[in-house]
Amino acid sequence: MSKLLRKPKQQQSVDLEAKYQRFALTENPFPTSPVNKDSTDRRINGKIYETDIRNKEYNKIETVFLKAPQTDPSHLRLGYIWDTSYIGRGNGKSTFLVNLIDRINQEYCLDISDEINKCFAVYVAPESGGRTKTFDSFVDLIFEAIYSSGIIASSLASMRLDAIAEAYPDVHIDEDDEQKLIASLNTEEWLRERGIEYRKLMDVIWKNEFLQKVPDTFPLLSSRHGLLDSFISAESFLTAYQNSKKGREKLDFVFSHLVQMFMAAGFNGSYIFIDDFERVPDFQSARQKRDFATELRSVLLDGSYENARYGFFNMFLVLHAGVPALISEAWSSSGLDQRYPLSPQIESPHLIHFEKLNREHVSLLIKKYLDEYRTDSFSGDNLTPFTPGAINIIAVASEYNAATILRTCYALIEKSLADDRDDIDEAFVRAEIEKREGVVSGEEPSLDDSNATDLIKKATDGR
Repeated sequence: MSKLLRKPKQQQSVDLEAKYQRFALTENPFPTSPVNKDSTDRRINGKIYETDIRNKEYNKIETVFLKAPQTDPSHLRLGYIWDTSYIGRGNGKSTFLVNLIDRINQEYCLDISDEINKCFAVYVAPESGGRTKTFDSFVDLIFEAIYSSGIIASSLASMRLDAIAEAYPDVHIDEDDEQKLIASLNTEEWLRERGIEYRKLMDVIWKNEFLQKVPDTFPLLSSRHGLLDSFISAESFLTAYQNSKKGREKLDFVFSHLVQMFMAAGFNGSYIFIDDFERVPDFQSARQKRDFATELRSVLLDGSYENARYGFFNMFLVLHAGVPALISEAWSSSGLDQRYPLSPQIESPHLIHFEKLNREHVSLLIKKYLDEYRTDSFSGDNLTPFTPGAINIIAVASEYNAATILRTCYALIEKSLADDRDDIDEAFVRAEIEKREGVVSGEEPSLDDSNATDLIKKATDGR
């Protein structure tokens, strides 16, 4: 028979809700994959987030970084979000970052800082396999994150809007949708339709005090002395950066010229969050680590860059528990450890300890995911189908690791439905975990298929 007509013996259920109705759920609410901020599935894109779990970490970042005036030359420019758990991945750092960045970008930190700071935030994840071991490749990722965030387009729109107010005071821009307005201000035809001359706008923009030292090769000024006016778009910056030479030319582009443009657009700072930073030093030689640390110090603190002068970019390195041992020697030789020590003798504002979950946190975490997928008719215990005793066992067996807890809950729901159970109690959880002890990683569904990493041993091997 033709394969066009043949059907599988099992078909996807048309009504997934019916499967999970027993537990008053529309779907299995728990993720089985790591956080992917670009996913449309809110179970894995970080959008399901219980703020109470990380109040301590957030409050410290808000107090010592977000609310501190960026105009103060002594403001903190480097911070460490340091996981205190030696289990390895899965403690919720990426989800925390996704939501922290969203919170900052809601009003560009103006609401958080009582109008003192206007700052944007971007997320950077070094590539695995050693592809981000050089500082040049690290800067490439930073630029790509900035470009992808849309902040260049927003800055161009902001400068053009200010210039319209000055050059065309009688032109009224009536648009409540901010994203639509940004797109319009970055369209030459839209400006022309309103009688706005692009060259006249640029003449106003070029007078900004922060742009006076920017070279004419930078996209924003590329037509300043030319006879032809080419419309500058965000894509112009991507092309210019890609065509820049490695080394000083690209560093100047990001840490001097972009900084000057962002300040001309009204920003006075930015927060760059580097997730999984260990992917950088993991593949570096001792010399590469020292060179990297020296370059980092130069662009942040005391090099001949506008960023070092103003402290515009504030970086956060997200560190697993064993990472400081990997980079401590390089930090010391570069002098970074004198300004931002990895292991300070006293409590330090630049060090944010990302602490292990406790029993209360585990209940909050599970409840948050359950609540997101409850049926409208649900009324009952907020942790149904899990009993308190079951949650205790899940927490301990998972060593309070958030990712393992969530995967365990996923598997328990699927197994309990297959067994036609009405709840997930202590005896059931204990029996399932005991049955899976020694199961080879990769079998699905596994209650805990994570391989814990001994980060201390990894950091000290060969020493």
